[in-house]
Amino acid sequence: MTVTVEIARRGTAPAPRRWVCPKCASEHDPAVVKENLSVCPACGYHQRIGARERIVQLADEGTFVEYWSHLRTLDPLDFVDLEPYPERVREAQGASGLTEALVAGPAAIGGTPCVLAVMDFGFMGGSMGSVVGEKLWRAAAVAADEGRPLVAVASSGGARMQEGALSLMQMAKTTCAVDVLNDARVPFVAVMADPCTGGVVASFVSLADICVAEPGALLYFSGPRVIAQTTREQLPDDFGGAERNLALGHVDAVVPRAELKDKVANYLRLLKGGGQPDGLERRRSSRSRSSRTRRLARATSARVAAAFKNPGREPVGGSGTAPGSPEEPAP
Repeated sequence: MTVTVEIARRGTAPAPRRWVCPKCASEHDPAVVKENLSVCPACGYHQRIGARERIVQLADEGTFVEYWSHLRTLDPLDFVDLEPYPERVREAQGASGLTEALVAGPAAIGGTPCVLAVMDFGFMGGSMGSVVGEKLWRAAAVAADEGRPLVAVASSGGARMQEGALSLMQMAKTTCAVDVLNDARVPFVAVMADPCTGGVVASFVSLADICVAEPGALLYFSGPRVIAQTTREQLPDDFGGAERNLALGHVDAVVPRAELKDKVANYLRLLKGGGQPDGLERRRSSRSRSSRTRRLARATSARVAAAFKNPGREPVGGSGTAPGSPEEPAP
């Protein structure tokens, strides 16, 4: 009879968990991957990141202040599938630490003041519902009124099915928000992160002055399987990838995450005229032009807001004017 005795030393710490790259299967220390902006050091695979982490990577330290975090969907359709819609929202809030799928507020990137709006795929797939559309609308209105560029980072599965037609209407609402920016001659830069699909890629994101994508990001309206079944055609292996979209002219650049902040800062300076105007006449001209465009933006904003006013049940809760309590992003 053989007796085997295993002796374990008390207090021995378990072996640290390793991060395994989904693309190349290489293993790395999670701290190393985090320090590398959540990009695989071996193959360059860009891991999906949340809105808070994205804001820390993009915005200058201490410049971002969150607005409108008090807005909540009111479930106007009383939608229930396997569980009530409000319960799904509460679960997403608990899992992500966010109140909705978009975080927005004023910030600075590379020293240039802007309004930053970042979507989080971890919140119900980054789906665009009434609150997401309302936050994007308000972000555009603030950008137009204050003459700040709008920078939007989109990562979304599309419209939020639990809000039905109200969710689809956010495509029109956010498109009108881009019109407000255009009327005010305020720059708009969009960053498409994996994945960016459905109603989001078919509305405000694709209307930006400059559209860039992260390497390997999936960008399409409908998935390849749906398109293949509908058209009965064989799709290319790289269908919907950021690099193929660049080749087809759908995006302006594919920018690695390590270069993204500097690139966006350069875009903002370029779209604003290459720097601060010098000379008395140029300053006067700039102030006069800014005053005219702000009046146009306010008039457009008021006209579109009146068109979207719902006399029945409101899809969004919270004040229609208050920006909410400023919040610093979680580290």
